[in-house]
Amino acid sequence: MAVIEVKNITGEKVSEVEMPDSIFNVEPKKSVLHEVVCMQLAARRSGTASVKRRSDVKGSTAKLFRQKGTGRARRGDIKSPTLRGGGVVFGPDPRSYKPKVHKKIRRLALKMALSAKLKEDMLIVLDAFVLDEIKTKSVVSVIETLKLENPLIIIDGKNDELELSSRNIPGVKVLRVEGLNVYDILKHKNLVLLEASIKNIEGRLAA
Repeated sequence: MAVIEVKNITGEKVSEVEMPDSIFNVEPKKSVLHEVVCMQLAARRSGTASVKRRSDVKGSTAKLFRQKGTGRARRGDIKSPTLRGGGVVFGPDPRSYKPKVHKKIRRLALKMALSAKLKEDMLIVLDAFVLDEIKTKSVVSVIETLKLENPLIIIDGKNDELELSSRNIPGVKVLRVEGLNVYDILKHKNLVLLEASIKNIEGRLAA
């Protein structure tokens, strides 16, 4: 079981914490991580594009003119796809792009992503991240002090001061434990965990 330092927002060591091997010591597999990341990105697609078919267009069903004798093409009703304002052929329908990935695979991929950050020494544990007020400058100061690059900060619960103060900083993202996901872990260079969030992550991934 790995033991790493717990720091405060000034960068000083305050204690140590044990990182459970079942979550933070899992050998990463590119195929598993790739499958889950593709699932997440596909699930973000709206899938709401839609058209009106011939039967959906409002209009008369009467034949526009007689079949023979006019010298014109044979024509049905005004909702024909070949007429302006008519129905659309082979257009898109609302659908879900989210592929099915087994829950065990998703959980395993999350463990692999967390393990990779610890193995690469890109994981930092803080005892707390408390701000007196909503102020972007305060978060920037902490990030510079800790020498964080493109950090993903995981908090154990609601923290309006931190969440609102960080939302306008490019490359910085704050997530609650329930929102922790493979794509964001891999996308951000540094992973910052609040000490209290480790138990929550352990409970979420217990299996």
